Amino acid sequence: MFLGAAGLVGLQLSIFCCWAFSCHTMEPSPDFSLPGDYIIGGLFPLHSVFVDLRSTPGVTLCDRPNSFNSHGYHLFQAMRFGIEEINNSTSLLPGVALGYELYDVCSESANVYAALRLLSRQGTHHIDIQEDLSRSSPRVVAVIGPDNSNWATTTAILLSPFLVPMISYEASSTALSMKWQYPSFLRTIPSDRHQVEAMLLLLLRFGWVWISLVGSEGNYGQLGVQALEDQATERGICIAFKDIVPFSAQAGDEKMQNMMQNLARVRTTVVVVFSSRQSAKVFFESVVLANLTDKVWIASEEWAISSNVAKVPRIWGIGTVLGVAIQQRLVVGLKEFEEAYVRAEKGAPRPCPSGSWCSSNQFCRECSAFTADTMPQLGTFSMSSAYNVYRAVYAVAHGLHQLLGCSSRACSLGPVYPWQLLEQIRKVNFLLREDTVTFDEEGDPLSSYDIIAWDWSDPQCTFRVIGSSTWPPVRLDINVTKIQWHTEDNQVPESVCSRDCLEGHAQVVLGFHHCCFECVPCEAGTFLNKSDPNTCQPCEKEEWAPEGSQTCFPRTVVVFTWHEPISWVLLAANTLLLLLLVGTAGLFAWHLDTPVVRSAGGRLCFLMLGSLAGGSCGLYGFFGEPTLSRCLLRQAPFALGFAIFLSCLTIRSFQLVFIFKFSARIPTFYHAWVQNHGASLFVVISSVAQLLICMTWLMVWTPRPTREYQRFPQLVVLECTEPSSPGFMLAFAYKGLLSVSAFTCSYLGKDLPANYNEAKCITFSLFFNFVSWIAFFTTVGVYEGKYLPAVNMLAQLSSLSGSFSGYFLPKCYVILWRPDLNSTQRFQASIQEYTIRRRSF
Repeated sequence: MFLGAAGLVGLQLSIFCCWAFSCHTMEPSPDFSLPGDYIIGGLFPLHSVFVDLRSTPGVTLCDRPNSFNSHGYHLFQAMRFGIEEINNSTSLLPGVALGYELYDVCSESANVYAALRLLSRQGTHHIDIQEDLSRSSPRVVAVIGPDNSNWATTTAILLSPFLVPMISYEASSTALSMKWQYPSFLRTIPSDRHQVEAMLLLLLRFGWVWISLVGSEGNYGQLGVQALEDQATERGICIAFKDIVPFSAQAGDEKMQNMMQNLARVRTTVVVVFSSRQSAKVFFESVVLANLTDKVWIASEEWAISSNVAKVPRIWGIGTVLGVAIQQRLVVGLKEFEEAYVRAEKGAPRPCPSGSWCSSNQFCRECSAFTADTMPQLGTFSMSSAYNVYRAVYAVAHGLHQLLGCSSRACSLGPVYPWQLLEQIRKVNFLLREDTVTFDEEGDPLSSYDIIAWDWSDPQCTFRVIGSSTWPPVRLDINVTKIQWHTEDNQVPESVCSRDCLEGHAQVVLGFHHCCFECVPCEAGTFLNKSDPNTCQPCEKEEWAPEGSQTCFPRTVVVFTWHEPISWVLLAANTLLLLLLVGTAGLFAWHLDTPVVRSAGGRLCFLMLGSLAGGSCGLYGFFGEPTLSRCLLRQAPFALGFAIFLSCLTIRSFQLVFIFKFSARIPTFYHAWVQNHGASLFVVISSVAQLLICMTWLMVWTPRPTREYQRFPQLVVLECTEPSSPGFMLAFAYKGLLSVSAFTCSYLGKDLPANYNEAKCITFSLFFNFVSWIAFFTTVGVYEGKYLPAVNMLAQLSSLSGSFSGYFLPKCYVILWRPDLNSTQRFQASIQEYTIRRRSF
């Protein structure tokens, strides 16, 4: 299928070739051709022609007035010089004479014409189309050129079916590296892929992430701009503005004025210009007219060291120009070769007779000459490109040397097909004046770039080398001290949409570009990972972070331990309470038959003291790291013990009130109450009710050890789960009900005989209990930390101490220090006084 398509294309090209040659039948100028055993074609822009819009096809004449291209002239001479050196060499291609046919490709049509001419058979004007294209024998074995990517693409398409080796010296478009489409294309200039990578490293080196991007029309500029945009976006660089300079653009026209206005509007400090030399000159003429200054301009290799662009009037005021340029190398002897050529009166172009072939093997009408004084100067840019031509010629020669099996003295001359030479050129690896010449799999050279800066310190702009870019992998090395910035303090200009955020502040993107953002501090408990500057990430469960943090810190594990000062105080107080309870029980047992003990409840007092002691023992579960057993001891013993105490207190108060006030009025109920042991029954029922509540609490809402993370962001508090459980609240509510009942009964007995009037003591005890728990819940609402268990223990200890103090201490005082009040006569007198007072009412 491929051969058939190639044959069809070849047939069409043959027809076109016949048309082109039918107009010109004269022999070419000897200055542009040299006979030899093997002919190499050369395509060079000796003239620059801006083609007008045409209505009929035709080959553009290259000899228009004032169109001479000195740069192309130096490339032209570099090829002639290289072939002359090789022909004079005794080690490379000994006994083989290389010839050449050189063409002026001033336009697309001239380029196509030249390519077709090179494909034709020697001595004919026809392209040899055979069924087997590998047997085709065009007049040349290889082609050097052309210069730009657009025309190189056209030439490569024409030469590829015949696998004619084509080595370009300036076409850097990445598209030409596609071997399936351009199998015979090679080049001695690095691919734009490496240039784009070098430019990106240059931007990132100085932190320029907010840029504008301008390219020229055609493959070189448009593909370069596209590659830059794609890779810049991947590396976090934002393109604020992008545009293309058309072929037809003129400085100051409407298109360029709009472009300058848009460039000024986006306010980017850095502008990357990926353009051909012609378009770059038009662009900067427009920049000067628009007075766009104080910017950094990044130049592509096509115009980075172009003297034509550097000579634009007043360009020195636009800011700082940095660029990527082909590594500067010299073709030793080229300048002398050109001077000798002029002295031999072979300057090109020169006056020529009408009807002759001049300057490009194409028909010309009139040519002009230059002398040794007016010959073109060989500048830095032209020398770099000339070296690439020189290197391409030597690559062909070394490939041919291997193909012909040359020794140090002779070569085996024979027919050479282009595809055979292509295979050998791909394999070449040799030193050319300390420069290694070889090609990679894509036909690209292994070379490097110079990073240059324009220097206007002298009247004439110079291109100062400030660094280099090498690969693989791509690496940038820059000496920043060599750069003279346009800023007043010679500081590196900034080119950002938004300045970097402070540490721990996330970037909240505003609008379309991620480079434009506002800074928001990360909340407490979150941190900003450098890998994702836009999102605050939560810390791990065992970590914490303050507001605006870049990292998380381990939380401090805290627990209410035995060895803290407050623990010692609470331990001492609780132990003292236990000793008092035990001492009181012994005291009451010793004076069990005294009136004071009998009035306090007799043997019921031991149950009350025991319940308080049981609640007090549970307080030891608050110390140390919480375990299941400690969590079970913390609340339930207190809840049950204190409920038993309140039940006894309630029934004791109720009995006193009932005996003194209601027994005579309802004797039947009184006798039934006494006979059925109502007091004991009430205490048992009430205690069992609280016991059932506590058992349900412990089974359904079992207090368990837990790690609390919410109260303190930087702490992990080890505690139990009971404070918020329904079981705890139900047990607490039942204690509250008993407290109210006890207070009510004691209040009703406020006018009982003095020895039986316990309203004041009970009221004090219950008041102290209420205050303790109100203080506890208030503290829990405002404080959440490691000392919360101590607050809870203090509330329980206060309730137990208050109840003991209010009820038992007055009685202990009477027993120990007022035995005169602990007599039967004293209590009987008190009862008689109460009876008389009641009757008086």
